[in-house]
Amino acid sequence: MNEQYVRNVIEAALLAAGRALSVEELTELFGVSETSNEEEVRAALSTLEAEYQDRGLELKEVASGYRIQIRSSVAEPVSKLWQERPAKYSRALLETLALVAYRQPLTRGEIEQIRGVTVNPNIIKTLLERSWIRVVGHRDVPGKPELLGTTSDFLDYFNLKKLDDLPTLVQLKEMEDLRLQLALPGAEPVVVEASVEASVEADSDPEDEQDNPVLEARPQGLVASGPDDES
Repeated sequence: MNEQYVRNVIEAALLAAGRALSVEELTELFGVSETSNEEEVRAALSTLEAEYQDRGLELKEVASGYRIQIRSSVAEPVSKLWQERPAKYSRALLETLALVAYRQPLTRGEIEQIRGVTVNPNIIKTLLERSWIRVVGHRDVPGKPELLGTTSDFLDYFNLKKLDDLPTLVQLKEMEDLRLQLALPGAEPVVVEASVEASVEADSDPEDEQDNPVLEARPQGLVASGPDDES
């Protein structure tokens, strides 16, 4: 099959889908009469990635596949096209999400023990509704509390292919986007910068409302077809 045709079909599909598509999904676009194998699709993706290097769009591989999105360096001016006000998350919610991401699997009780405060049920509810966390099992202790972990949707939203792509705590300290105080077990509380950013408004923890401002957060890149349809 013509290589340029394969690239054109894949590019069009990624732009039309408005979400990440797996290699398997892209391969299935080529029917029986136009058989294309996985190697051809991967080669086309590699070529497209190189072609986008100096453009405002980028081809990004995340947990669930590949997507074309707005490059972060031009996201700010492009975002002016959309009238939705920047959505925000409370510091408490971001701390909870960061703890699940870095310490998973862990229970709600363990989150409360680390943070030193009760976790507002609305925070866990919001993270579950966003499909950023899920129940991955139960701790083998009395009461069988639920163990929480992150999802592929979490990785996709924050431009990550796998959990190993999360910045280390040393790297977090050097960032200037968003500061979170995480009391990690066995260490003094440290102020770290969070790459875990969000784009919808969540319920804030009552104990944080007076002392901690609600923090504005955004994903690292915007999908090319438009902004997330947040709720």
